[in-house]
Amino acid sequence: MKLRRGLLRAALALVLLPLLTPAGAVEPISLGLAIAGAAASALTGFISYPRLYCYFRECCLHRHDQRAAAALQENLDKKLFGQHLVSKVVVKAVRGFLNNTNAKKPLALSLHGWTGTGKNFVSKIVAESIYKRGLQSKYVHQFVATLHFPHAHSINLYKDQLQSWIRGNVSTCPRSIFIFDEMDKMHAGLIDSIKPFLDYYELLDGVSYRQAIFIFLSNAGAEKITEVALDFWRNGRTREDIQLTDIQNALSVSVFNNRNSGFWHSTLIDRNLIDYFIPFLPLEYKHVKMCVRVEIESRGYTVDEDIVSRIADEMTYFPREERIYSDKGCKTVDAKLDYYYDF
Repeated sequence: MKLRRGLLRAALALVLLPLLTPAGAVEPISLGLAIAGAAASALTGFISYPRLYCYFRECCLHRHDQRAAAALQENLDKKLFGQHLVSKVVVKAVRGFLNNTNAKKPLALSLHGWTGTGKNFVSKIVAESIYKRGLQSKYVHQFVATLHFPHAHSINLYKDQLQSWIRGNVSTCPRSIFIFDEMDKMHAGLIDSIKPFLDYYELLDGVSYRQAIFIFLSNAGAEKITEVALDFWRNGRTREDIQLTDIQNALSVSVFNNRNSGFWHSTLIDRNLIDYFIPFLPLEYKHVKMCVRVEIESRGYTVDEDIVSRIADEMTYFPREERIYSDKGCKTVDAKLDYYYDF
């Protein structure tokens, strides 16, 4: 901090020098060249100071670890509804990993639940907490199964490309983030090609992957999550009573044995390389209303509770008898708001 202030003062003094120097004391052209050269030198040194440089250009691990964890906690508290397990586990996992100067392996999080429960939203928040540009950062890489790996007959090509992509990006930035969406639509066996990068190796071909973060998103296991949530509800217990230990093991087994999951009989699960299987509980009526309010406020409009209720009422809920959980979560809230507001 003292160094930066000193450089700023030096540059400022050089800029003000012509105003403070008596006329004729120095030949104008010589003075101009001297000022330009010295100011450029001071400014170059100022900008090259690592932390300041990262204000002008994106750097690998843009934010300090503590700031990243604080930003993650704040955003999840404000914007994620009905997912007490997610908030607790994700914050602890990411904060602990960022603060660990001697991690033995990359961080691997697997997010599971129905559409609209917040999986993509949370992965976005994690990226934004570490890199200011979030998903737009050159150090955050997102793969969508149906877009990037559409053809089963090309699986060997995909494996080679995926390994090369991860190797190249981690070589550039050890704290790279890789997000794999639609894991339930990924060809079985493809994800196993990245197993070496998630394992407990210090170096692979001279590259360390221990600072990287891998996030997997999947609908697989949603039935098991709902089953646990319903059991709690039918026994008169709140969703907040559900603990990770009540569901994580059953969830991992369900995903491992699901033929429609990219993790079907995956070595990543078999070798315990996934650090956390994180369940996203199905959202209730009250959570849908929370989503509607936040979306209205984000568009700069005053919340109209009548519209909030009408949108929530338009959603369909399951199971058929109890009608507790929204079958689309909050996914269609944005589109429904367009109908009620002339945006």
